[in-house]
Amino acid sequence: MITIDNLKKSFGQTIASDIPSFQINDGDILGLVGNNGAGKTTLFRMLLDLLKPDEGQVTLSAPPTTRFSNDKDDTAINPAESEAWKAFTGAYIDEGFLIDFLTPEEYFAFIGKITDMTQEAVDLRLKDFERLAAGEIFGQKKLIRNLSAGNKQKVGIISALFNRPSLVILDEPFNFLDPSSQNILKHVLTEYNRETGATILISSHNLQHTVDISTRIALLEKGHIIRDLPNTDGSARAELEHYFDTES
Repeated sequence: MITIDNLKKSFGQTIASDIPSFQINDGDILGLVGNNGAGKTTLFRMLLDLLKPDEGQVTLSAPPTTRFSNDKDDTAINPAESEAWKAFTGAYIDEGFLIDFLTPEEYFAFIGKITDMTQEAVDLRLKDFERLAAGEIFGQKKLIRNLSAGNKQKVGIISALFNRPSLVILDEPFNFLDPSSQNILKHVLTEYNRETGATILISSHNLQHTVDISTRIALLEKGHIIRDLPNTDGSARAELEHYFDTES
């Protein structure tokens, strides 16, 4: 569970985030939607302790498999005060998350090494992503920096899911992907959620894909969450289409 309490962030006179209270439940696939400047990436960066809020805090509840003692208080983690959340979180925001002077194979071998995986385990895990990789990432003898934007995006997404985290945060994951890869990614994320019960947060300008996979959608406007919409069988689609038609 993620709890947001009085979270505020401004850049000069521009309000990037002003969220009095919001809760994200375990197992949610939460889609964040909004126009440019709505505060989606700012919120993600505060969740990941890449950006300090001006006020308020975020609290993450550690899943049972990564709890650190029998003390109930030890399950509530403020990312600004503890790095314990990193044990169960996978994220990809932008290319800055990658080590671009490595090949994809070297990059994932490095991730495996720092998480005590054998190379055999790394190779086995990567097989889960062969369809998404589509024969364009591995075995190409290319550094990550020399991959296309879409293939860099795939490497980042795979890295976020690689260690089977219980919390996944992806900023604009459909960017740069061709239509086939976008549809494969939707399947990958929904199946991952179904198999693991992971909480998945995505932001996207692609309204159709967001509605297709999200169980819940938060609509942001100028740093505020102005709608918290259940999305059973795409029920949020009409309200979102009306909102964005009005704004266009």
